[in-house]
Amino acid sequence: MAGRGGSEQPQRVECDTAAVAVPVLPEDGTCAASSVLDLLGDPSVREVHLTSRPESASTARRLALSVIGVWGLPQFGDTVELLVSELVGNAVRHTGARSFGLRMRRRPRWVRVEVRDPSRALPCLLPVRELDTSGRGLFLVDRLSDRWGVDLQPRGKTTWFELRVPER
Repeated sequence: MAGRGGSEQPQRVECDTAAVAVPVLPEDGTCAASSVLDLLGDPSVREVHLTSRPESASTARRLALSVIGVWGLPQFGDTVELLVSELVGNAVRHTGARSFGLRMRRRPRWVRVEVRDPSRALPCLLPVRELDTSGRGLFLVDRLSDRWGVDLQPRGKTTWFELRVPER
């Protein structure tokens, strides 16, 4: 287990993804970063709380990609998008929770992405064989991130990954 230290409590922004239309730029089909962050909340400012449904993974990916774009780190977009999908997928499939939280932090040389859920059940990194069609989520997180871990909270856990990035 990795500890963050301190007792900082993230603020929540409630969002029912089924009721929110995310703006799309017609010319290239991508979301306008500032519009998405303004509409749904900015996970780099405070935790964004999303409904625990499979379709919320796309909302979490949009939010994460928007923040990565604002931070001027588009070269990390594909990796962040994939790893956010894996962490959110685990939170939605395996916890039975009604919601989960997404938080992103930028420090010198590091980007950290956190997915918080109310379950204290720990995710398990399983061995993966070539023909396996499931169970690859944490394997991908382990292979593609520079560090990852789980912080147990009094009510639930935060599963996180970090990527090493160039100095600003």
